[in-house]
Amino acid sequence: MTAGQPKHRVAIAGCGGRMGRALLEAIAAAPDCELGAALARAGSALLGQDAGTALGLRTGVLVQADPRQGLREARCLIDFTRPQATLEHLDVCESMGLSMVIGTTGFDAEGLRRIERAAARIPIVLSPNMSVGVNVVLKLLEQAGRALSSGFDIEIIEAHHRHKVDAPSGTALKMGEAVARAAGRDLARDAVWSRHGHTGEREPGSIGFSVVRGGDIVGDHTVLFAGTGERIEITHKSSSRATYAEGSLRAVRFLAGRAPGLYDMHDVLGLKA
Repeated sequence: MTAGQPKHRVAIAGCGGRMGRALLEAIAAAPDCELGAALARAGSALLGQDAGTALGLRTGVLVQADPRQGLREARCLIDFTRPQATLEHLDVCESMGLSMVIGTTGFDAEGLRRIERAAARIPIVLSPNMSVGVNVVLKLLEQAGRALSSGFDIEIIEAHHRHKVDAPSGTALKMGEAVARAAGRDLARDAVWSRHGHTGEREPGSIGFSVVRGGDIVGDHTVLFAGTGERIEITHKSSSRATYAEGSLRAVRFLAGRAPGLYDMHDVLGLKA
């Protein structure tokens, strides 16, 4: 960062969770960022403690449950919590004029519309996956979807840890959308979410999803294009949540001084045509 340039004051929602801890470490290691606020749910044992206590860090920021109080010293909130909590935080950020980086998944249609409306007033990066690598893969899938739109069956396989509550993952859905759009298909119509029993032959043009949940898998995604005599697999595997944290900080930097609007990681990484 340029000498004398103010640091990005970043707030973390769900600071005691797995992703929250990864973000705390990333902010502590980033010379151009500093922790501005740390939020946890009401009743959390972390409330009133220094946000870095569990990691052996001294941040000088106490964990709070009230976002209106906690966010007064921040300029951007990173949120990887649950849809209901994220939308509550969105209301506060909109009223306070703070930008948001949203990695939460599992929003319903109304939740997404709510985010779109807020983006008319504040800048927001919304992405089901903040990983730089995953977003490069999404770009590759657009090319593959166009080139392999006929003669190839498409299957999407994803695996996550036992604690993940939504399925398929937001990243798997995003991959399905990228491939379907490039191949001229309608994911809502062509997706096959489960198979059991006597299913009959595979429906031409369908896009299958398979889900694995177990252990501490951070996140694996594969899109399989199966043709006659050949298969193409485009795979991304995450071994650490640090990749999501680093991508989130890139989003924070992108939003600094940005006009209100709804952006995604392709905007952040300059991957849009």
